[in-house]
Amino acid sequence: MPRQDITQAPGPAAPLLPVRDSPSASAPSPTPALVASLLGFALITLDVSVVNVALPSMASALGGGMSGMQWVVDAYTIAFAALLLSTGAFSDRIGATRAYAVGIALFTAASMACGLAPNLPALIGFRVVQGIAAAVVLPTTLALVRQAYTDPADRARAVSLWAAGGTTAVALGPVAGGALTTVWDWRAVFFINLPLGLVALALTFRVPRSARRPAPLDLPGQLTAVLALSALAFAVIEDGPVALVALGVAVVGLAAFVRIEARHAHPVVPMKLFRNRTVAVAVASGSAISVAFYGLLFVFGLYFQQVRDQSALAAGLMFLPMTGLLVVVNVLSGRLANRYGPRLPMLIGQLVSVGGLLLLLLIDAETPLWLASVLLAPLALGSGLALPPLTAAMMEAVPTERAGIAAGVLNAARQVSGGLGVAAFGALIADGFEAGLRTTLVICLVLLTLTTLATTRLARGAAAGPDRP
Repeated sequence: MPRQDITQAPGPAAPLLPVRDSPSASAPSPTPALVASLLGFALITLDVSVVNVALPSMASALGGGMSGMQWVVDAYTIAFAALLLSTGAFSDRIGATRAYAVGIALFTAASMACGLAPNLPALIGFRVVQGIAAAVVLPTTLALVRQAYTDPADRARAVSLWAAGGTTAVALGPVAGGALTTVWDWRAVFFINLPLGLVALALTFRVPRSARRPAPLDLPGQLTAVLALSALAFAVIEDGPVALVALGVAVVGLAAFVRIEARHAHPVVPMKLFRNRTVAVAVASGSAISVAFYGLLFVFGLYFQQVRDQSALAAGLMFLPMTGLLVVVNVLSGRLANRYGPRLPMLIGQLVSVGGLLLLLLIDAETPLWLASVLLAPLALGSGLALPPLTAAMMEAVPTERAGIAAGVLNAARQVSGGLGVAAFGALIADGFEAGLRTTLVICLVLLTLTTLATTRLARGAAAGPDRP
């Protein structure tokens, strides 16, 4: 498995960057590579959040009810997460520049197809293609940065800009989705990708071509991962016999995946990695935060529109205190991690998230809209505080040669968890919104309380030294 030095919003963290991919005697301007990287990362990150506010409009136009809305989100997320484990190898094999161009071209074409989709099955199918393309783009964005910048200080600044681009995309997603849906209709949230994608594609012609590298592929592991995750999503979203069959397939697929990974010479997910306590806690904590953040982004997008009868634009604006806070908090989180080490802000962030979830329990159908909007902010504050140091702690705990694999596993786990959170929470609120909302908040509270306790033990044991896998 090749290196995948990647993070995922909210709260991107500065990853560990290796040496330049293909040194060049002439030193071309790094700006096109940086802009292409930032734009590509922002595009695929924006698509995680921009769709949420447009979901009721999509359901009204195409039908499908709650399960249809869940699939519109999860078709992208699950494909993105499952293939993220192997697309770094694909990037290395054909070169980062080529892989970036292929991914952006496919993402742009799939976005156009989503915007033109005549029915719900077609939209869901094209969302899968978007997710596949996003999985190709993500590992190449940082490869372009590390190829363009040879000076470590310049590279660190470039990565900070890259991370800020992803966080800003998450922050703007709900507002942009609401505005586009109100001014035009839901199709606009996909058409907006077309000019941005074409600009990103054009920039690749000004980026030096990356060298190709041999990279082993774990195709059996990748295929069983896709099977298990897809089946699990079916089991959570659907009901009746289909759900039971899907659950059985998911269990068999997971068992096969674990067995394959334990025996493969170059597994996409080395099981020995989880023997490291810091890695295990970081993956669990990042997953719990993603369940809460993305699951509740989905739920409250429906709350503002379906329960409180707000327009898509008004619903998007309701998220602004929540998502806008992420951009500011990332700077604070990095400073805290530099001063006190990663474990303390990681712990504080999760504690703040737990407190924020307790406050959200106060929300009901009569809560003033401004208050509901404000009460969402502490969850974003906690997520933004915890995630960058969480990633840094994980990078510190593994050997350099495994840093990319660890980053890929962390981000795939977070994407999967966010997607399954949407699937599970959608099923819960379908049977009664207010009761379902309470249940979703309790689930998030339990998950984050457990990971907070695990982080507390991790912080106490930090003095004993790192336990490398």
